[in-house]
Amino acid sequence: MKQIRIPAFLHDVFGETQRVGSIVAILLFGGVLTAALYIIFPQLTDNLPKWRSVLAFLLIFDILSGCIANFTVSTSNYYASRKMHRIVFISIHFHIVLVALLINTAIWYAIAVWAYTIAGAIIVNALIGKHSQRFVAGWLLSLGLAGMPLLPAIQPYMLTICLLFMLKVLFGFAVDHYDHAINSAGEQE
Repeated sequence: MKQIRIPAFLHDVFGETQRVGSIVAILLFGGVLTAALYIIFPQLTDNLPKWRSVLAFLLIFDILSGCIANFTVSTSNYYASRKMHRIVFISIHFHIVLVALLINTAIWYAIAVWAYTIAGAIIVNALIGKHSQRFVAGWLLSLGLAGMPLLPAIQPYMLTICLLFMLKVLFGFAVDHYDHAINSAGEQE
């Protein structure tokens, strides 16, 4: 498929170039799953002002779309060659807590998932260039994914969003999937 150059303001999302098919897949996944959550769980936004509902669904769409985008070669390589960007991007991923606040639900679960995810992502990010990185990331992800359904009375929509948030940040984003990490001297590690 054809590669297109991505505008600079979208490099953090798609990298510098991206295949058209990948962009379509990313947007379809995020859009269809966000719409499905809205349709299947109408109570998600009951009694909320429209601005909060819209903002919550934009953040949900970002989480879900980003989950797929982080597995593309372009996005993975973009962050692999920009270590500081990756650290900043990990540290600003507070989306899951904002979603819980906006829809008035599961705030303590969201905080716990966020804290575990960010701590795990920092550990995984520190292992870039090491053979153990993918194993540690997979182990931490598996532990987190196994624990979330055990949370008492977590709503199915929050469980879905939390699971994909963890996949997005801890495994999709923090891992250098294609071994393109570059050190400060400009050489591949």
